[in-house]
Amino acid sequence: MKNRGIFSQEEYRSRIRKTKEQMDRQGIELLLVSDPANMNYLTGYDGWSFYVHQGVVVSLDADRPLWFGRQQDSNGARLTTWLTDEDIFGYPDEYVQSRYTHTMRWASDLLRQKGWDAKRFAVEMDGYWFSARMYLTLAEELSHARLMDGTNLVNWVRAVKSPAEIAVMREAARICEKVMNTAVDGISVGTPEKEVAARVCAAQIAGTAEFGGSSPAIFPIMPSAERTSTAHLTFDPERRYQQNDVVLLELCGARHRYHAPLSRTVYLGEPPADFRSTAEGVVRGLKQTLRRIGPGVTAEEVERHWREAIAKSGVVKPSRVGYSYGLNYVPDWGEHTISLRPGDQTVLAPGMTLHFMPGIWLDTYGFECSEPVLVTEDGCEKFIEFPQQLFLK
Repeated sequence: MKNRGIFSQEEYRSRIRKTKEQMDRQGIELLLVSDPANMNYLTGYDGWSFYVHQGVVVSLDADRPLWFGRQQDSNGARLTTWLTDEDIFGYPDEYVQSRYTHTMRWASDLLRQKGWDAKRFAVEMDGYWFSARMYLTLAEELSHARLMDGTNLVNWVRAVKSPAEIAVMREAARICEKVMNTAVDGISVGTPEKEVAARVCAAQIAGTAEFGGSSPAIFPIMPSAERTSTAHLTFDPERRYQQNDVVLLELCGARHRYHAPLSRTVYLGEPPADFRSTAEGVVRGLKQTLRRIGPGVTAEEVERHWREAIAKSGVVKPSRVGYSYGLNYVPDWGEHTISLRPGDQTVLAPGMTLHFMPGIWLDTYGFECSEPVLVTEDGCEKFIEFPQQLFLK
């Protein structure tokens, strides 16, 4: 069965080596990875199978990781990963969502067969894909192991992107440009919101003439009117756009599960003075802050530069102004590592990718204008060239 991995074996081996280095620093001998993005990062696995238990196990004393999952997904691992047949293990369907047993009993037997049942064993305790029952079952089955917290260990390895990853993210950015143009061009008074949302979703998958897109980790966020006063609402399927609507667009292009997010705002009509002032203040602060992002700057310093840039504008944003992003699956394209906010002392380094996202949500409306950027040797580079402005229709 032919392997169709996106990256070279050398790329994956480098990722495994960096992961093992982090494991060793933390005193971890064995790591169970259940986050599908981390599984993809280490092996290339790209199946929509994370509704059942699955994982990748990295051992310091093994050359390659092993993949385990539902038996019917095993060929998916053979098709998408760089692993050999000897590294791929499928469990029978009797373990799927069972009332009587648990997949971690089967996984524990596998670890015993490998002689890995008494190691310092880390799991992603605070991940979406690792449950309390998984932990309790492993603790019961592997009584000689020392269970440790490996949350976000691989996520931090992912924070600095390789040249190959950056190339894929540039392709995602080209898709995002088409997606955002589709949305802005489609919004008009009287047009059903669902129609624009459908065109946006189609554009995300269609990609460009040269390459197609992946389904993004977040459904298109595109609220209108008073729904723009809060974050993370989608379209209203029963509503048509109306005169004097505000429409927020937090959209994305994705390529091989790597993302390029972008936010912009549309106003249907002539905006009131306070709205225009808010928009101008956010855009001015965005531009000034981007000039301060670069290697050696800490995450909290970026947020401080933002607050200084908007100090006289009247704009207030109590939440973080950005985060690290890249490879991911639902429900989030963020990496759960770097946050641009007070207290985050992460030092930015070349190869890190950040979504600088100064979204403003007030009592009756919101405004968004964001930029995905790459930290370079001497500053930062925008992934996308799209007008930084309030769009009037």
